[in-house]
Amino acid sequence: MYLSPERFDTTTALLSQEPIADTPREMMAARLPEMAQPFLTWLTAMPARGEAIPDIAAWRFVAGALALVLGGAALGAVPLVLAAPPSWAWLLLPLGLLLTSSGLGLFQVVIFHHCSHGTVFASRERNRQVGRLVSAFLLFKRFDDYQREHMKHHSAKKLLTEEDEFADFVLGLCRLEPGLPKAELWRRVLVNTISPVFHARFAQRRVKAALFSGDQAHDWTGRLFWGALILTAAATGTLLEFAILWVLPVTVLLQIATIYRILCEHRFPEAELIALRDRSFVCHATTGVFAGRRPPACTVRTLRGLWRWSAWWADMLTVQLFVRLFVLVGDAPCHDFHHRRPATRRWTSYIHARQQDAEAGSPGFPHGYTECWGLFEAVDSNLATLAATSPATIGR
Repeated sequence: MYLSPERFDTTTALLSQEPIADTPREMMAARLPEMAQPFLTWLTAMPARGEAIPDIAAWRFVAGALALVLGGAALGAVPLVLAAPPSWAWLLLPLGLLLTSSGLGLFQVVIFHHCSHGTVFASRERNRQVGRLVSAFLLFKRFDDYQREHMKHHSAKKLLTEEDEFADFVLGLCRLEPGLPKAELWRRVLVNTISPVFHARFAQRRVKAALFSGDQAHDWTGRLFWGALILTAAATGTLLEFAILWVLPVTVLLQIATIYRILCEHRFPEAELIALRDRSFVCHATTGVFAGRRPPACTVRTLRGLWRWSAWWADMLTVQLFVRLFVLVGDAPCHDFHHRRPATRRWTSYIHARQQDAEAGSPGFPHGYTECWGLFEAVDSNLATLAATSPATIGR
């Protein structure tokens, strides 16, 4: 079911297994040429009806993340290493930072996360080995600790309780309290986004969990990696470049993306549903979040139509593209599918797998999928549900 910002309000969404034919993606498929559809499928994370399901290997996500991180760093380095860079070269720096942040997000959301489910590589031990390296290198919680806590997150008995990693981040680190007015919750989110104190606290928490976990082998792997990077930068006189091109994306930029990604992952249903803690609760606690807007209904043959289509494409190629690259990376838009099918290896084709599951009526679950279009609309809706939640409800 497509829920417009107006309909996706503070109340729990009505869930239906019947698809609605006027969703933004179906309108894009109907009003735009076929050659634009593959790009729109990736950008929105939703396929056009009848698209073939691709067979994507998990290693491609690993390769893609590496390419983005290394390519972004190389691109951003251009204006920093040139003796007299032309003015246009400085545009490469923010682009490079965006690409690096996107790759780091893929390591976090896709590779590290799905390794904890054992679904990236064929063997359990290889998933663990890669997960431990990623956590040590990128300052994520020690893989074994994360895996144990993440399994609780997938339990309906633990989701949205004090033992849940999502609730710990939202209520603990971000200090968003249930029952507060939505405007105050938004104020706290925006303050956290730019607050040096918040980012220092967030980074300190990450360093402690990654480099001082008590697991000597894991901790020293990370310490030696970071020590080697810092010493190399100092020896080559590139500490400033190192701070901008690597430390900034790994800390502040990744942390900003994490705030908005996690805030759009889960809603707080009514107290009665939370108390049930069954599959109906799981359905209401998650929703798909997709980047995009309805395309104009008019043609480009008039001045008004040309203006509206130009504005739509400008939004899709700036705001929505930025959201997809920076926040809604990988299968983050289909987080609801992941909670229904957490152990599936079909996550590599998440766009089509979710759609196929939705069209099949989401077998095994009492309700179908819902969707919200727009990152900020989704965060606003989820904050509204938190504002409507009693503090006594959390932790039951």
